[in-house]
Amino acid sequence: MSDQIRAWRKSSHSGANYTCVEVTALAARVGVRDSKQGDRAPVLRLSASAWRSLLEGIKAGRIP
Repeated sequence: MSDQIRAWRKSSHSGANYTCVEVTALAARVGVRDSKQGDRAPVLRLSASAWRSLLEGIKAGRIP
């Protein structure tokens, strides 16, 4: 079964320098892409636990 892309949501930390990502909910995953490339951007598909770990690492300052 393939993941169906839903609406993309841009990071609230997006700025004028265009260094931001977009996320979307997939069937059993979270999709992440570079907002500069839009629909041409490759989509990184993360499990829910990997997504939580990534966010926790960013918030804790372990991931720049």
